[in-house]
Amino acid sequence: MITIYHNPRCSKSRGACELITHAYNTANEAVEVIEYLKTPPTVDQLKALHAMLGCPLREMIRTGETEYKELGLDAVDVADDQLYESISRHPILLQRPIVVRNGRAVIARPPENVAALFG
Repeated sequence: MITIYHNPRCSKSRGACELITHAYNTANEAVEVIEYLKTPPTVDQLKALHAMLGCPLREMIRTGETEYKELGLDAVDVADDQLYESISRHPILLQRPIVVRNGRAVIARPPENVAALFG
């Protein structure tokens, strides 16, 4: 199963979907597309994504969004739990797209990053 946390208005997200559909998914694995702005991930789902990404938590966050500063998330002392909760409540903060396959995940910016899941 391949899961894509997708924003259809984002060109990078559309590009990742296109690459998966037409280039990398040669085994025709099931693909689940989650429009995370309509169906925000829970805190537990975000923690699982973070673990699969293996990157600093703030790399999962779109720091240029207005909500990032309005919520005070730019402060260095913000606890991880507050970051997870903020992303869940304000899913626009989630970096996109995130692609998950076989217990691993990548932020597909650029879309070609999905290749790491198929190598």
